[in-house]
Amino acid sequence: MKQRLERILEEIKSYDYNTLSYPLIFYCLALSVIGILAIHSATGGNMTYVTKQVVGLVAGILVMAVMALVRYDIIARYYWLLYVLNLIMLLLVHLIGTYRGGAKRWIVVGDIMFQPSELSKLLLLIFFSSLLAHNRTALNSIKFFAFTCAAFAVPILLIVTEPDLSTSIVIFIMFCAIIFIGKFYYKIIRNVLLIVIPALALLITLIFFLPPEKNIIPVYQYNRLVGFYDPDNEIAADIRYQQENSILAIAGGSLTGKGLNNNSITSVKNAEFISEPQTDFIFTVIGEELGFFGSLVTVVLMALVVIECFRIGIRARENIGKCIAIGYGTLIGTQAFINLSVVTMLLPNTGLTLPFVSYGLSSLTTSFLGIGIVLNVGLKKKFSL
Repeated sequence: MKQRLERILEEIKSYDYNTLSYPLIFYCLALSVIGILAIHSATGGNMTYVTKQVVGLVAGILVMAVMALVRYDIIARYYWLLYVLNLIMLLLVHLIGTYRGGAKRWIVVGDIMFQPSELSKLLLLIFFSSLLAHNRTALNSIKFFAFTCAAFAVPILLIVTEPDLSTSIVIFIMFCAIIFIGKFYYKIIRNVLLIVIPALALLITLIFFLPPEKNIIPVYQYNRLVGFYDPDNEIAADIRYQQENSILAIAGGSLTGKGLNNNSITSVKNAEFISEPQTDFIFTVIGEELGFFGSLVTVVLMALVVIECFRIGIRARENIGKCIAIGYGTLIGTQAFINLSVVTMLLPNTGLTLPFVSYGLSSLTTSFLGIGIVLNVGLKKKFSL
C-alpha cells in the first residue's frame, strides 16, 4: 500500500504543470458561474436548484482535478470494461428507469436522479478512441470498420429507444469525428459514404413526405420535426410556442438585458411563458436578463472551450489523445450549437441542455469529468517514469 501511494505521488510530481491548460479551466468555471446566476433567476430565487447546481459544480471540480492527474492512457487500457459498464447502465434505464417528460432516461437513487446517457457520451468517446488506437493495423479492413459500426449501433439503439434522439445525434457526430481522426483507410470511408448518403436522403424524403399516420417515425417525432417547418400543423404550433416565446425574450433583452432577478412585467420569464427555463432554455434567460453582451460572453466562452479542446488534441503526442480531446471538443460544440439553435428557433426542440450552464447534476459533473481527461491529454511529463 505504501509503495502504491509513493508511486501515485511520484506520478503526480512527474507532470510539468506549466503545460496545463489553465484557460480551459477558467472558461468552464466562468460558464458554470453564469449558469448558476441564470438558474437562480430562472427559478425565482429557488435555492434548492441553486444549491444542487453548486454541489454539482464542486463535485465537477473535484472529479476534473482527479482525472487531470490520472494518465488517460491507463484509463484507456480498460476500454472494453467501460463499454460493458455503459451497456449495463443503459439496460438498467430500460429495466428500472424513471419516466419524466414522456421519456425513460433517468435512474433514481435516493434523492439523486442520474441520466446514464450523459455519461455514455464520455464512455463511448474513450472506448472508440481506444479501440482505434489499439487496432492501428486493422484500420484498412472493411471487416474492422463494420465491427466498429456494430459496436456503436448497440448503445445508440438503447439510447434512441429511451427515447433520446437528440443525444444519439450528438454521439453520432462525435463518433464521425473519431472515425475521421482515427484515420480509417479513406477508400473504406468513401465506399461507406456512397451507401449512407443516398440511404439518408431516402430516409429524410420518407419522413418529410409520408403522412403522420403512415410515417416511419412516431407521430410525436413527426410533429416535432416535420411540423416545425409546417405553419399549418396545429400540434406543431403548440410545440413551437415555447420557442417563439424564447425569441421574444432574447429580443426583449436588447443590449444589456433587464437584469437578473428582475420584476419586470414585460419579462417573458416572469410571465412563465417558458416551462423549466433552468434546463433546455437557460440561454433564453441569459438573453433576456443579461442582454446581447451577456449572450455574447456565453457564446464566446463556449467557443473557446471547443477551440482549446481542439488545440490540446492537435498537440497530443498519441493518436488516442487526439481522438479524445478533439472528439470531446466536437461533442461540446455540437451540443451547444443544437441548444442555441433550438432557443433561437433555427431547429426543432430537441431537449438538449447547454453544457456547463444548464441545470443538471449529472450533466455538469460529467462535463467536468470529460474536461479533466482532456486536461490530462495536454499535460507533459518532466521525466519518464
